[in-house]
Amino acid sequence: MDGERDERGGQPRGAKNVLGLPLAECSRKPLTGFFRDGCCNTGPQDFGRHTVCVVATAEFLEFSKSRGNDLSTPMPEYAFPGVKPGERWCLCAARWQEAFEAGKAPKVVLAATHVATLDLVRLDDLKAHAVDLA
Repeated sequence: MDGERDERGGQPRGAKNVLGLPLAECSRKPLTGFFRDGCCNTGPQDFGRHTVCVVATAEFLEFSKSRGNDLSTPMPEYAFPGVKPGERWCLCAARWQEAFEAGKAPKVVLAATHVATLDLVRLDDLKAHAVDLA
């Protein structure tokens, strides 16, 4: 991870995205990120590496549900509203790679995808699914 840790639980300060620039926010509605800070930050506690900022699709949400990770069903007991198509979410890098290999990968916001993703996913594959490349 990049930089010093902050006082709120270990998120890196000055985190970088996959393009080497400062990590942008992914989503505050729904509030996402391992640290629920709106960003796809990661740290030693984040075993799932929730680092890929995706734009959810119905196809991907169904795929994820079929793999045992239901992101679309609200869970009020955890203050989780469920992810709807078109919303952004910090997804586990391994799940994105699995969806990519199955032809179900959602679009990616490169500016909000943490550089740690590149340990598991090729940059060219992310770029091929990017919503924020000119």
